[in-house]
Amino acid sequence: MPHPKRRFSKTRTAKRRTHQAAPEVTLSTCSTTGEMHVRHRAYKVGDDLMYRGKVLTTKSAEE
Repeated sequence: MPHPKRRFSKTRTAKRRTHQAAPEVTLSTCSTTGEMHVRHRAYKVGDDLMYRGKVLTTKSAEE
């Protein structure tokens, strides 16, 4: 297996990694409750767990 003759400098490594930043999170507003939430993720409104404007679980259903 070949090995590099010299180690890469910190500057060279940083230049290569400049484009690897995580993208910003896209927020949406729920049409049912008006809450801001991350797209394609379940979110809590009070004691309810909501997804796509529908209730998935409630606090009383868990007990």
